[in-house]
Amino acid sequence: MYPYRTISVIPELPESINRLSELARNLWFSWHPQAQLLYSKLDSLLWEEVNHNPIKQLLYVDNDKLNQAAADPQYLEMYHQVMADLDHYLGGETWFQRTYPNSANQLVAYFSAEFGVHESNPVYSGGLGLLAGDHCKSASDLGVPFVGVGILYKQGYFCQRINKDGWQEAHYNFMDFNEMTVTPAHRSDGGEVIVTVRLPGRDVFVKVWELQVGRIIIYFLDTDLNRNSREDRLLTSKLYGGAQNNRISQEIILGIGGTKALRELGISPTAWHINEGHAAFIILERVRELIHQGVPFNTAREAVRANTIFTTHTPVPAGHDVFSGEMIDHYLGYLYEEMQTGREPLMALGWDQERQGFNMTRLALNHAAFTNGVSKLHGEVSKKMFQHLYPGIPLEEMPIDYVTNGVHTETWVAPEMRNLFEKYIGLDWTENISDQKKWRRVYQIPDEELWKTHQILKERMITFVQNNIYRRMERNFQPLELIRECAGYLSKNVLTIGFARRFATYKRANLLLQDKERLSRLINDPERPVQIIFAGKAHPADHPGQELIKMINDLSKEEEFRSKIVFVEDYDINVSRHLLQGVDVWLNTPRRPLEASGTSGQKAAVNGVINCSVLDGWWPEAYDGENGFAIGTEKDYQNDELQDQEDASSLFDLLEQIIIPYYYRRVDGSPREWVRYMKDCLATIPWQFSTERMVKEYTQRFYINAALRGDKFTTQQCQLATEVEQYKKFLTEHWHQIQFCSIQVEQPQSLKVGSELLVRAEVFLGAVKPQDIILEIVYGKVSDHGLARKMLMPLELVQESGDNRYQYGTKIYLMQGTSGYTLRIRPNAQDFANCFELPLIKWAEVF
Repeated sequence: MYPYRTISVIPELPESINRLSELARNLWFSWHPQAQLLYSKLDSLLWEEVNHNPIKQLLYVDNDKLNQAAADPQYLEMYHQVMADLDHYLGGETWFQRTYPNSANQLVAYFSAEFGVHESNPVYSGGLGLLAGDHCKSASDLGVPFVGVGILYKQGYFCQRINKDGWQEAHYNFMDFNEMTVTPAHRSDGGEVIVTVRLPGRDVFVKVWELQVGRIIIYFLDTDLNRNSREDRLLTSKLYGGAQNNRISQEIILGIGGTKALRELGISPTAWHINEGHAAFIILERVRELIHQGVPFNTAREAVRANTIFTTHTPVPAGHDVFSGEMIDHYLGYLYEEMQTGREPLMALGWDQERQGFNMTRLALNHAAFTNGVSKLHGEVSKKMFQHLYPGIPLEEMPIDYVTNGVHTETWVAPEMRNLFEKYIGLDWTENISDQKKWRRVYQIPDEELWKTHQILKERMITFVQNNIYRRMERNFQPLELIRECAGYLSKNVLTIGFARRFATYKRANLLLQDKERLSRLINDPERPVQIIFAGKAHPADHPGQELIKMINDLSKEEEFRSKIVFVEDYDINVSRHLLQGVDVWLNTPRRPLEASGTSGQKAAVNGVINCSVLDGWWPEAYDGENGFAIGTEKDYQNDELQDQEDASSLFDLLEQIIIPYYYRRVDGSPREWVRYMKDCLATIPWQFSTERMVKEYTQRFYINAALRGDKFTTQQCQLATEVEQYKKFLTEHWHQIQFCSIQVEQPQSLKVGSELLVRAEVFLGAVKPQDIILEIVYGKVSDHGLARKMLMPLELVQESGDNRYQYGTKIYLMQGTSGYTLRIRPNAQDFANCFELPLIKWAEVF
């Protein structure tokens, strides 16, 4: 192969529409239907062919069509309105400016291995990336000072093709970045930003690209440069591809290279958000930077911890990246000398004794002031999973919080539903999506109008699915009669269930296949039939997941299921959008509690599509008995087979006895009860599960506090970080000395509500001083799992007894019912992010 250079030339745009090129470079267009219409109206067939990529649209559109548009008064009117909307959006006052007028210098850096912003930039695989993309869009909407950092994968995630035998085949398409909405990032002097990342035996050059998403920028890292070896050019070729060597290289590029890229760009974040453990190596780079400035190793760790936020998405230990000690030696051994630590202290930053390796999640947990799961249930699961890191700390007080995921509402709502919202909720409905009161107005939508809108979306979705199947059958040289038959697949008058997500086995795409005979009766009921649409990819290395896809495709060919159960190939944002907007029921069947959050059902709900889900992830927080359907109960199982059987039985019962009858019951030709469910869904879910609410929550609870802590901990040559590090070291070394000497309780003869109990305690603190600790009563209702609804009441220092002994006392006022109480001592954490940042505690013995 001979070398060559590529040049991409966009035709000169007519003066009257020359800002189409500017608009194409800002993903703002992706959540504004009128902006997308500007491109589709130029050439609708080409717009579909280029997968809604406006850069490619402008590269290949016929000049005559550009001139026609430039001379069309209606087109020009729409063009000027879109550009005015863009200018208003970029220049208008934001929520962040109004709420935090003195925080102009703050900046959040958000690191993620994938970003699913739009189908024209396919550098995402599933939920993690889509969440990151929606996070960025809402950060832009709210005006949060924010940059993203990710990897620009040359081949992205794989394209899925289903062959004639029903097996998934993975195909990788090389992307031409010149035909994408990304542009090279430049330094202040105009030069392109290229940083070096050290890998074993060589430096790898990393180019930085930028993607404008409304007001914010995502910076992408790329090693496909002529200056690199062929092997190194391929390091950023595939998302989640290759062996462990490739994975650790990518994570070094993301964490260390991403930090260097921000420095080269002159960007100094005040808060660092690690979205899943893939990016945790930013911690090593930031610590290394401070050490090179003369800050001691442990002090540097405290300074870095002060303004780091870590979000974990994985509810099972095996899902967290772990690298062997030998791999860390090989890839990062040079840091032992550079960071002046030697091997053991650096290895200890993320060492996982149970898995005997360097755990990226452990690295992040150990160095984040704020850690959160992505739903209430996932927060509880994460606490249990990492409980061994916080010995003696009650689960509910472990410093792992939760922020339930949401979705970027404007991205996922169908234009027709958007029109309904503008008509009945208000033209300004997008200005405060998380306003609960506004969403009550959906009950004003006439039933017939809501149902008609849904049927329009359903019909469009069915046409999309038919075309998808037609292309697959034609490519696989299926018989002509079968190809023609697919034009009659599915009906808008039949209850349609959608199941579309990553085909991991725990998501149980085959739950309805547990009883094939019962499924056949549902599908083929002459009066109340059902049809099911499946879509999703299994990772190329996930053979059980691929077998599930094969199983469903085989089933769809059987006579009793043909045309009624279908599989849509190459699941991406565009496929997802059609299904989420057009099916009647969105089915979610993970094996509880393995779904951390799951956001596809939230996207469906924005369009009035009813959720039918296991009570896992976000659904336990949303389900109220009237806004959807719940499969099974909030019950934990020790046996997967039993859980599958019970959930399958529950799902069939739910379909047969409730969902199907409700859907087909008509009043004056309209499914009134079903439409009521749709309205209940719209009134209760979109406002609560939006990324607007989510990003506000991150900002108010984490970003602002992290920025303030970061500033405090790094000023005056990291003085506070030094003090906190020394304080932690002191407490850790002397905590074992602390003892309860005696506890006395004086109670009245008659115990009544409001009666006083006088509690006194004498404690020995050793080298620890009273100002270093809090002695408190833990008081609450007795439950099966200890004390519930706990109250914490500090005891006051009464006197010093001498010999490092101290007398404390306080009163308890009795509650009705059976209560329990005990005493404990914990650090007085004035400069900690939370009470148990240093997980030390001393409980009183039984008394």
